[in-house]
Amino acid sequence: MKRALFFMYGVACYLIFFATFLYAVGFLGNVLVPKSVDTGLQGGESNGWLIDIVLLSLFAIQHSVMARQGFKKWWTRLVPKPIERSTYVLFSSLALIALFWYWRPISDITWNVRGSIGGTVLTATYFLGWGIVLFGTFLINHFNLFGLHQVYMTLRNRELAPPQFVKPFFYRIVRHPLMVGFIIAFWSTPLMTVGHLLFAFASTGYILVAIQLEEKDLVRFHGQEYVQYQKEVSQIIPMPPRRQYAGGSTAENQ
Repeated sequence: MKRALFFMYGVACYLIFFATFLYAVGFLGNVLVPKSVDTGLQGGESNGWLIDIVLLSLFAIQHSVMARQGFKKWWTRLVPKPIERSTYVLFSSLALIALFWYWRPISDITWNVRGSIGGTVLTATYFLGWGIVLFGTFLINHFNLFGLHQVYMTLRNRELAPPQFVKPFFYRIVRHPLMVGFIIAFWSTPLMTVGHLLFAFASTGYILVAIQLEEKDLVRFHGQEYVQYQKEVSQIIPMPPRRQYAGGSTAENQ
């Protein structure tokens, strides 16, 4: 009975995540959502930049702290290990939902190339960025990354195999292709308002800091194999591998 409840909980967390992911695409792209980064004022623009920074900071703190191995060791004393990942995914989704709901658009325009060839290219690049993110999750086991695999294995009463060090496709070019996809999506817009610029700048800064924390965890977990991978494959700027590596890459731990 408990295993079945864990499974249903994991599925519910995943569905909340996926709905949140789709809303994020519409939120930053100003498409098909009632409230976006540039529309749907929540209390006006007064002190909007401060409120937006607080919302971004809350997400960044939650997302980074709960991803750290030290926190996980403490957290799994309170939360059963099979649903630890699902709970992390749920909390991250709730932090994003709060950001979407309370976000204050700042409508001053930085650039506007809508209706031009450049605007079309930026729109296409925007969706390409999100496509890289989604495709990248499937390269490294999408369902494990978002907690479904863990609760499914628990339902079947099977042991979860330790994560393997593999290097599929994008991971032969950069160590963090998901983060590259996010950065592309954050900055590719034909209409860049000050509010969107604040989101893009702060989120990119967070990504660059979070990668450093993530890599420390990966070195501790994979040891010399990951150190060697760091020497041979660029961190975030796509570049040819420095030399052929017979080992593997890492799944994202975030």
